[in-house]
Amino acid sequence: MNLNKALDKKYEGKTFRELADAPIAALAGVSDNDGKLLEQAFGIKTIKDMANLKYFRWAQAIANLADAEE
Repeated sequence: MNLNKALDKKYEGKTFRELADAPIAALAGVSDNDGKLLEQAFGIKTIKDMANLKYFRWAQAIANLADAEE
């Protein structure tokens, strides 16, 4: 799986475990300042924290169910 377009250049080639523990700014398009704001607002420090945040899980579930709704 090629994630290079989803990652900041310095995180390309890292393992999934390393990426899960990486700061949010490791994601392409997320600045260090964005990372600070996410930490202040939600306590998110790592990519794993973001993935496990209940609000993001709820939003993803709602969006997926909306796509399947008739």
